[in-house]
Amino acid sequence: MLGLLLALGGILFAEEAPIANATDKRIVILGDSITAGYGLDPKEAYPALLQKKITAAKLPYTVANAGVSGDTTAGGLRRVAWAMTKGADILVIALGGNDGLRGISPEETKKNLLGIVAKARTKNPKIKILVAGMQMPDNMGPKFTARFKALFPEVAKESKATLIPFLLEGIGGVEKLNQPDGIHPTAEGQEKVAGNVWKLLQPAIMP
Repeated sequence: MLGLLLALGGILFAEEAPIANATDKRIVILGDSITAGYGLDPKEAYPALLQKKITAAKLPYTVANAGVSGDTTAGGLRRVAWAMTKGADILVIALGGNDGLRGISPEETKKNLLGIVAKARTKNPKIKILVAGMQMPDNMGPKFTARFKALFPEVAKESKATLIPFLLEGIGGVEKLNQPDGIHPTAEGQEKVAGNVWKLLQPAIMP
């Protein structure tokens, strides 16, 4: 499934969508190369596709793509306050894949994710938070993959956040939806990622 995930390489900061209206609320998507749209035009990455859905629905939200290629939950914990410098009404946390591929303890990943939520709520106590689930390929071993998969629902439950069950549902392992590296979604794959997020994001932003 997720041999299929995230680059471990260099740093890539994705473009942030321009703020069309100063009265718009702000959605920050804190993620890694999947969020950054590695190998694609930033307009093809799922945060930009979510912005299109939001604009079409005439909802007063601007999406900020805070995706960094190769990032881990520890990196997200260090930069979440920076990512929220301009404010955030909703935070989508799409991190953890690189932790798993690097063999970082699931307990450490869980601790970092809970830390990200806590820091975000320190900045804005009323913020709505969505946590995107991740999964590891079977070759990581059954014990590790099971524990890793389980940590995301635990984080969502303990932090009273909304769970996106699996960010790459329907994309991971599907050759035509991934770039030649077998890791990063194609433009079509990103459309499906956007759909996975939208299922849970839309109810959070509807009036």
